[in-house]
Amino acid sequence: MTRVFIDGEAGTTGLGIRDRLRGLPVEVLSIDPAKRKDPQARLEMMQGADLVILCLPDDAAREAVSLAATLDTVRILDASTAHRIAPHWEYGFPELDGGQTARIATARHVANPGCYPTGAIGLLRPLIDAGLMPADHPITINAVSGYSGGGRSEIEAHEQNGGPAFELYGLGLEHKHVPEIMHYAGLTRRPLFVPSIGHFAQGMIVSIPLQLADLPGYVRISDIEACLRNHYAGSRQISVESADVARLDAAALADQDTMELRVHGSETWRHVVLTARLDNLGKGAAGAALQNISIMCGLGG
Repeated sequence: MTRVFIDGEAGTTGLGIRDRLRGLPVEVLSIDPAKRKDPQARLEMMQGADLVILCLPDDAAREAVSLAATLDTVRILDASTAHRIAPHWEYGFPELDGGQTARIATARHVANPGCYPTGAIGLLRPLIDAGLMPADHPITINAVSGYSGGGRSEIEAHEQNGGPAFELYGLGLEHKHVPEIMHYAGLTRRPLFVPSIGHFAQGMIVSIPLQLADLPGYVRISDIEACLRNHYAGSRQISVESADVARLDAAALADQDTMELRVHGSETWRHVVLTARLDNLGKGAAGAALQNISIMCGLGG
């Protein structure tokens, strides 16, 4: 049985992963809460584990990787932003392409994707791979997330004080997820990314508007939908759903580990809006981690 140590299990993502691990044949090792910041105690836990999951801030995650550097047999899944585009780290998005699951299965170091990038990459990568969209196409990505994605301070602000109904943030346009989105979507031109937080706990919608007339050739709405359906055929976590809906509720997939993609559009006006709906704590965090853990432990995925 694979022994798993979650470094940072008391955080939102750590708790979500621990809860999901109850369904897998793994042994979860837990550190004495009084020693959770003790480097020697953490190293001892790592020494007893086959797989270490990091649910830590970026700097602490880098320190943990350095701490585990002498442990040749330990594998690491990092849920932070620290290593998502770092050399020698595999990206934990099994649906990225046909060979990604196999690469994750054998990797020593795997970086769990971010929640916003999961939606954006999920929509863009198939279109770029298929040649429907150039890699240097100007892209705007809009997204709204539940407040749980903002960590303890955001959760407390919303749950204790009511919180604002809706907030735009990252308005300096330097959001840390942009390099990740560019790298794995295959973009060569920096997208305009505008994230926001709504007054609901869990859920997310990522939306990308497109002018079909600006794409090369004559791309139809049906071409885009067929491309996405072909890319995700057989996936248990990602589905392409009908766009025949009047509204999308961002919180509809709360507590689920799936993601829904849709292609909304008008052939009359040659306009399209691509949407990805997911739970920011599910397929956007702990659910993605569970999928990667399953693959890394040889349990499917």
